[in-house]
Amino acid sequence: MMDYNELVARNVRRFRRERGLSLGELSRRSGLSKQTLSKVEQGIGNPTVETLSALGNAIDVSPRRLLTEWGSAVYVQRDAAGTWQRQDGLAERVLDQVYGSGYVHTSLLTLDEEGCVRSFPGHSLGTLIHLYVIAGALRTGPLEEQVDLATGDFVRFPGDIPYRHTCLSDQMLAHVVMTIPQAGQFGPPAR
Repeated sequence: MMDYNELVARNVRRFRRERGLSLGELSRRSGLSKQTLSKVEQGIGNPTVETLSALGNAIDVSPRRLLTEWGSAVYVQRDAAGTWQRQDGLAERVLDQVYGSGYVHTSLLTLDEEGCVRSFPGHSLGTLIHLYVIAGALRTGPLEEQVDLATGDFVRFPGDIPYRHTCLSDQMLAHVVMTIPQAGQFGPPAR
């Protein structure tokens, strides 16, 4: 669940800094005390609609923009916090998932034994798989266009058709980014 106090705090800090305003100047423009503004910027205030309106007017944005995520906050996943999902000789650690103009799924992938094969149906139209081999060797790609990769190799291929991963070493580790467009790709117009 989204923490709206933290979201408002990030946005007020961002817009205030972008406009080169001190807390004192924002206080003067908004008619709000510096103490109230400090609490809002720390995410510990619980701003009312009137407070959001006064802030928006003072920094020349609509109150709605103070409640909207702009850009991305820095996200770090420490090694100890990561979890691995295991199934049939394949393990995956999801690193990140981003929504916006599309969906981006970032993960680490391991195959635990030579000859281990994992097949996948095609995903949504326009999906791309971006795969970088960190360690080991792998045969991957669409069923009709498999490529062999070794440590340090990178491949990008369509993920909207069936594809397969086959481990070619004792163990393989890869970094995988899957990008899925929000809207399906359009074909040529019908005549």
